[in-house]
Amino acid sequence: MISVKKAELYKTIFKPEELPDTPYNEVAFVGRSNVGKSSLLNSIVKNYKLAKVSSSPGKTRSVNFYFVNEKFFIVDLPGYGFAKTSKSEQGRWRSLIESYLKDRDKLKGIFLLVDSKVGPTEKDKMMRDWLVFYSIPFAVVATKFDKLKKQSERATVEKRIKKGLELPGIFPIIRFSAKTKEGRPDVLKQIERFLD
Repeated sequence: MISVKKAELYKTIFKPEELPDTPYNEVAFVGRSNVGKSSLLNSIVKNYKLAKVSSSPGKTRSVNFYFVNEKFFIVDLPGYGFAKTSKSEQGRWRSLIESYLKDRDKLKGIFLLVDSKVGPTEKDKMMRDWLVFYSIPFAVVATKFDKLKKQSERATVEKRIKKGLELPGIFPIIRFSAKTKEGRPDVLKQIERFLD
């Protein structure tokens, strides 16, 4: 399991042509607005000021590159599916995410984040289709797992996500909570697998 000793913001990108060309491998995190992506990233690197956490969804409007242990990048992609954003802004995010997915030879894997309570949305399914289309290895993380209080909800969340995203029965779902730190070791192990 990777031990994160150091993580710092390397570059913030607003246009596809600004994407950096580096010799380092990358793992990326993507999910709909308000899925808990910034909280997850901060928990992973144990730095609660690294990614900006906001109570208003759709805060990440850029692609943020974080340099970890001076060895690889964690890439934070813009949250998608936030209704209050203008159509032109949504289109810009879309082309930014798509151009990143399409052209990154250093991208070794993606974490697709799904809200445990909400389950997979149409936009999550679209993202899964993109990942399959571009042959990008991916893992699915069920975020905010601590919010599922009932045992029945906890027991069925993986089944619901697999069904919604049309994933095979053996596909592993990482249960994650930034609050309780549940799933943090699993995310770090998966980062290691992607980078190997």
